[in-house]
Amino acid sequence: LLAIGYSLPALGYLLLAILYSLPAIRYLLLAIIYTFARARLICQAHPLSCNLGRPQLGWHPPATQGAPVTTLYESETVHLSVIIPAYNERERLVPYMTEITGYLGRRAKPYEVLVVDDGSHDGTAALVEQFRTKEPAVRLLRLAQNTGKGCAVRTGMQVARGEFQLMADADGATPIQELERLEAAIGTGADIAIGSRFLASRDRGYTVKARWHRSVLGNTFNWIVQRLGIPGISDTQCGFKLFRKTVAWDLFGAALVAGYGFDLELLYVAQRRGYRIAEVPVNWADQPGSKVRVLQDGLRMLLDLFAVRRNYANGRYEPSSTEAVTHVPRLT
Repeated sequence: LLAIGYSLPALGYLLLAILYSLPAIRYLLLAIIYTFARARLICQAHPLSCNLGRPQLGWHPPATQGAPVTTLYESETVHLSVIIPAYNERERLVPYMTEITGYLGRRAKPYEVLVVDDGSHDGTAALVEQFRTKEPAVRLLRLAQNTGKGCAVRTGMQVARGEFQLMADADGATPIQELERLEAAIGTGADIAIGSRFLASRDRGYTVKARWHRSVLGNTFNWIVQRLGIPGISDTQCGFKLFRKTVAWDLFGAALVAGYGFDLELLYVAQRRGYRIAEVPVNWADQPGSKVRVLQDGLRMLLDLFAVRRNYANGRYEPSSTEAVTHVPRLT
């Protein structure tokens, strides 16, 4: 069934919708995925391709490794950094950057927006450069090749200066105004506040616009993830997460996963380091042009989670004061 679903996505959506409605089948599905993952991890080492080194808590890139990080408020402490990973986002990025800069500008708190161009070849970087002539709080980081969303976000977090650091997807599926809900959670003691479409879909006070097959597969994915080591979180993949600065530096300094599974890695490690994670319902609307292939990428993310479990058991996430940063991309 997994093979058929993987090769024929439409049929796969229908099969999983039926299977998910049968509790006993859920555990069979989990056993199949576990067996498949174990076989793959035994036969082939899991790639850890984010080759940026592992900066530790309190690390900040020296000016000699790139242009100095600047913001619109040069002499002030930066309150908020917004990190936007972007791969071929020319068509969707500008409206969201306009929304973000307009909203944050009205709040009159020092901020910066770091767009990480993950090896785009559609003119995304040139578009950001043009945009920042009008909005100097926007900065561009360019990666020479496509490395994966996790690596792009980590790159932005490594140079961000904000006391709080927000990860936001380039498509603008979550309105920037939802930031206030995450900030409220941080204000009540959370170290990390993550947007949740699952919680919002069960509250009439919120609006979640998602395609039915994505909702079904998303719920199945999260059910499996909770049983593989990230309990108590109903939506790990919403691309709208807020971190305290020191927490972001700690977690992204230990991160290894370069692809979409990086969210799972962050939350898995965060729970085991005792960080307080608040899941917050947010308004959300599916946007055209998504690059995530729900079934195929979902399976890959589960493999990432198995690799994270293995790496954690092998001590790969233990802090090390001797590791050095090998590369920091140039910031413009």
